[in-house]
Amino acid sequence: MNILMVTNTFTPHVGGVARSVQSYCDAFRRRGHRVLVIAPHFDGAPAKEPDVLRFPAIEHFHRSDFSVPLPAPIGLHRTLDEFAPEIIHSHHPFLLGDTALRTAAQRQVPILFTHHTMYERYTHYLPIDSERVRRFAIELAVGYCNLCEAVVAPSTTLAKCLRSRGVQRPIEVIPTGIDPHPFAKADGQAFRSRIGVPSEVFLVGYLGRLSPEKNLGFLARSVAAFMQQRPGVRFLVAGEGSARKEVQSIFEESGLSDRLHLVGYLDRPELAAAYRAMDTFVFASQSETQGMVLAEAMAAGTPVVAVSAPGVRDIVRDRYNGRLLSKENSGLFVDALNGLFDLPPQDRRHLRNGALATARDFSMSRSADRMLALYERLAAGHAGVLSNHKRWTAACKRMEEEWKILQNITRALAEALRTDSGLQPRETSE
Repeated sequence: MNILMVTNTFTPHVGGVARSVQSYCDAFRRRGHRVLVIAPHFDGAPAKEPDVLRFPAIEHFHRSDFSVPLPAPIGLHRTLDEFAPEIIHSHHPFLLGDTALRTAAQRQVPILFTHHTMYERYTHYLPIDSERVRRFAIELAVGYCNLCEAVVAPSTTLAKCLRSRGVQRPIEVIPTGIDPHPFAKADGQAFRSRIGVPSEVFLVGYLGRLSPEKNLGFLARSVAAFMQQRPGVRFLVAGEGSARKEVQSIFEESGLSDRLHLVGYLDRPELAAAYRAMDTFVFASQSETQGMVLAEAMAAGTPVVAVSAPGVRDIVRDRYNGRLLSKENSGLFVDALNGLFDLPPQDRRHLRNGALATARDFSMSRSADRMLALYERLAAGHAGVLSNHKRWTAACKRMEEEWKILQNITRALAEALRTDSGLQPRETSE
């Protein structure tokens, strides 16, 4: 099968969507399928990438690590003609997401969309942020879902949320899988030695982008409060982003700077070793739809302490593979960390075994099989690529899709204005 992936984030960008797209591409290619990725240009992208078509882009948009794609590069249509996609998989409901819709309509091939993100929690990256903008982001994504033939939700909690928001298309729950083997083989003790953490020290860890939507202020304050009660504990933070300074400031104010280990970005082998080095992985983001880092931590046998959120609830089971807190409360977070610190060895082994068992349920092989089965169902009986003598029909389809995209934007704007006018907005979460 010829699979076209369309995404606004891709390697070398570091983030869950980019890793998800790359993981599926690798899995599909290993099974003999052809995959073409359309993505914006990012700093550090190779000059030549097989089966990747880069759009020119405004990089580091609004001082973020995201790129905003510009008009299509020369040769897009020729590349698509040569590739002849049989299925189009969109990973964002805006920017290149609209390109995916136009391409699917013009070529009469099925399109599906993975709803990776709670987009309303990312509006702080825009020049203007308000309740109206957040409502617009929600409504735009809902409308985009309904323009596709199917929607993939990485978790059951997100699928329920999308239904409550008004998504009418079929929704398939398929989490992005991981390969558990590298995490099982990684050397956590060697990683501790490299960063100067003794083997007997209790090590709390976080790994991911250090950005505002990850709720790192709350997380850092909670971990610091715990560490003030436990003199030997250290905190490992892996990743980069604008919230790094906030984490540093919190630990400086708490007098704990010498027990904070900020190690920056890690390559894949070191990333696995970092998870293995931790005694517990902590997580407080409310913007995730799955949280791949949770499955990765568990693949290393590391129990998780997390605040309940869409996606998180699908993987963290309280007292089976970690602690799941019912609400964002620093006291509860500190109590959970103290409980893990005081656990006897047999109870720690119970959490470790639960984490490993959970990770096996989130294997990439299983997820890829389910995604391919969905592709095949959508492609079965579809009209297929238009031949050259039907170019007029293709142009008409393109114009129809442009009108639908415009209607979706107009509807989302109307809902956003309705929200601030005092009228009751539609349900946005569970």
